[in-house]
Amino acid sequence: MNKTRIEWTDVTWNPITGCTPISAGCDNCYAAIMAKRLKAMGNKRYKDGFNVTIHSDLIAVPLKWKKPRMVFVCSMSDIFHPAVPAAFIQQLFDTMEQAEHHIFQVLTKRSSRMLELSKHLPWPKNIWLGVTVESETYRNRVNDLKGVPASTKFLSIEPMITSLKALDLNGIDWVITGGESGPRARPVEESWVLDIRDNCLTNDVPFFFKQWGGRNKKKAGRLLQGKTYSQYPVTRR
Repeated sequence: MNKTRIEWTDVTWNPITGCTPISAGCDNCYAAIMAKRLKAMGNKRYKDGFNVTIHSDLIAVPLKWKKPRMVFVCSMSDIFHPAVPAAFIQQLFDTMEQAEHHIFQVLTKRSSRMLELSKHLPWPKNIWLGVTVESETYRNRVNDLKGVPASTKFLSIEPMITSLKALDLNGIDWVITGGESGPRARPVEESWVLDIRDNCLTNDVPFFFKQWGGRNKKKAGRLLQGKTYSQYPVTRR
């Protein structure tokens, strides 16, 4: 178990590490930066840096956690990366299905492979499935998500690098959004965030504003017009 500072989850589970850029949201990838640090520190799981690496010994780890948790799956990778064998993905989903006392949050940018493999995977209620939609260019990922029979579907609009007006939230159960953080962070405009918030309010979709980001995300905070938004799907246990 890895405790995390990610505001919308409890712990991370990384049976896969490493990834490759696929879209504009990857330009300042926090996971790639972290992997570089961990390699320099001598962490054996990152001896190959940010190359995609399978950690088979971690497949069953969540089954050992007795206390129910919200688990972000593969925060240091993308479970649907083409370098990850379909058989291994199946094993991870089997673990999630068995560990029914946890909620697993699976997030991907590779929505086409997600959709392709979805018919071969179990979709119990404790698996929440999401796609990253960081800009107008990647609206198609939302349509792919809607084609998967997951009971809880969510969008991660982070890092938000363009406006996303009139996003179709029909069939979406949760929306997370936030600005990019780090020394090369691209700015997010308040009007962009308000458009998402108002869209969620109109469509009765839980809204979670994670951060403003920037060079000092702690100082920037996560207040939106003086209010903290930390809503979750009603299926949260």
